[in-house]
Amino acid sequence: MTQGREIHLASRPTGWPTPENFTLVEATVPDPGPGQVLVRNVVMSVDPYMRGRMNDVKSYVPPFQVGAPLDGGAIGEVVASQADGLRPGDLVLHGLGWREYAVVDAAAARKVDPDLAPLSTYLGVLGMTGLTAYAGLLEVAAFRPGETVFVSAAAGAVGNLVGQIAKLKGAARVIGSAGSAAKVRRLEEVGFDAAFDYHDGPVAESLKAAAPDGIDVYFDNVGGDHLEAALGSLRTHGRVAVCGMISQYNSTEPPAAPRNLGLLIAQRLTVRGFLVADHADLQDQFVGEMAGWLREDRVKYDETFADGIENAPDAFLGVLRGDNLGKMLVRLG
Repeated sequence: MTQGREIHLASRPTGWPTPENFTLVEATVPDPGPGQVLVRNVVMSVDPYMRGRMNDVKSYVPPFQVGAPLDGGAIGEVVASQADGLRPGDLVLHGLGWREYAVVDAAAARKVDPDLAPLSTYLGVLGMTGLTAYAGLLEVAAFRPGETVFVSAAAGAVGNLVGQIAKLKGAARVIGSAGSAAKVRRLEEVGFDAAFDYHDGPVAESLKAAAPDGIDVYFDNVGGDHLEAALGSLRTHGRVAVCGMISQYNSTEPPAAPRNLGLLIAQRLTVRGFLVADHADLQDQFVGEMAGWLREDRVKYDETFADGIENAPDAFLGVLRGDNLGKMLVRLG
């Protein structure tokens, strides 16, 4: 038996989560059984989608349970193994984050090589985050060279990569929205043609100024007024890939926007939601291209770190507040 700390869901939030919705628990972790490994987590991910799992509603992934640990992507070191192919000292990617130690089915763990890339990148630019950007832009939005792309929450882990991939694939112009002047500057540094702080004025006006001739693709991480603005700027046969709607995750009232859905007909627009899990067939293609871009220093990525399992809830709340630049991660050891 091993002792370790983990974060439990103490209660379900109404509106914005608070620290009181989480509790730090000292837990006894059993020894691994046949086909399992005991993992000491090294780094874990906190992501916006986890907010939806705090609600007791039917969705594409089961909700977190009150009084039980949360979960999510993590990288850890195998400390004990009852599984063929994994031995102590191996580093694995798995889905039982939010705890210092986890018993993981070997079939749900994938070995990673720290000599090929920093461990954190397997949770970000080379992991689910990167594949989300890649599949959403290229397959869901069916991006084509020469098009103009608008990305919301563009300084976040996914949005930042969407813009850079679009440029690498031949976009004529890439525009991003972000939540601070510092984030806008960072977007310009990584190659966005234009960027604006959505606090500076109506999104529709800022987007019109940045893309006076309209846009062809909108990669939506925000929803609400950003989606309304994008619909108003999309050219005929424009496409929207809906990855997230973070502006609505903590709302207790229906959203006020978008109010211009009639443009779907007039402009013959396509709006398509997606989950990265539906695009696992692109994994090898994605890793091959992204690894090459990273080696050639053609893609930049940002990471924001918190330290210690006890600070995981605040790191998660920071994602919802927009405190992070790029991927938000928690180092556990």
